[in-house]
Amino acid sequence: MKTWYRTIWPSPLFRGRKSAAERFPGADETLTIEAMMQDRRALQAGTSHFLGQNFARAQDIKFQSAKETEEYAWTTSWAVSTRLLGGMVMTHGDDDGIILPPRVASAHVVLLPIVRKPDQQADIMAYTNQIADALREQSYHGRPVVVEVDDRDIGGARGWDWIKRGIPVRVEIGPRDMAENAVFVARRDQGHREKKSMPKNEFVAGFTAMLDEIHTSLFERATDFNSEHTRTIDKIDDFTTYFTPQKDEIHGGFARAHWCGSADCEYEIKESLGVTIRCIPLDAPDEDGVCIHCGKPSGKRVIFAKAY
Repeated sequence: MKTWYRTIWPSPLFRGRKSAAERFPGADETLTIEAMMQDRRALQAGTSHFLGQNFARAQDIKFQSAKETEEYAWTTSWAVSTRLLGGMVMTHGDDDGIILPPRVASAHVVLLPIVRKPDQQADIMAYTNQIADALREQSYHGRPVVVEVDDRDIGGARGWDWIKRGIPVRVEIGPRDMAENAVFVARRDQGHREKKSMPKNEFVAGFTAMLDEIHTSLFERATDFNSEHTRTIDKIDDFTTYFTPQKDEIHGGFARAHWCGSADCEYEIKESLGVTIRCIPLDAPDEDGVCIHCGKPSGKRVIFAKAY
């Protein structure tokens, strides 16, 4: 779990147990991974539930044990769904559209040949296809590099089409680039205005390394955002202010705060501020403190946030 999200979805996650009020109904225990979206709300990105024998008793699910006696089954439930796609879009997207992490992108690069005159088309397309073939000979994290060649004659709308789709790398190839044995490269993680010319051979040789740079960049950017909007809070007034929407209607983010374990405190916080305990972190150290709501002793901080 610790490395999975960095490999597939480059986003920092809090890993922990759900409180009794937030766990799956009927489960004895629920483990969760919680992600922060760009509006600073929490997304429950995935859960696993230990159901004990509760559902087996309700459904009369039994097995014969090694002692040759019938026993109710001990069951689990694992929940990772299409919400991960939404989480990926909300974590990394910008005003121009989605940004796909290279390791899950439908295509890694799109080549955009630019033909100014009809007599240039054959040479430019040959140059473009040569680059496409060289890229397709490479593999990236267990699958061939996927290359799109878009030769539609629709002007600037063509580039914007691929920007909105979030493809990691766009490459423009015009007569000047061909004459200089170069390409004009834009990375989706750097915005639509950042472009640079690169020697063709350098671009091809370093392409998979560029994809790794993009993946790492997305993770680091999300991590910085998460850290910036996760605060340790000890006073109820600060807690209330942090979760009260400002003019932009965005509240503070995640709060590490003490909780005494009382369901009443948890309920009252939820009712007054719309804030829930997202998880009791698995790696949270023991720490003496007092409950953010009632002031009673607490031995550990939990993660509070508003959630979807």
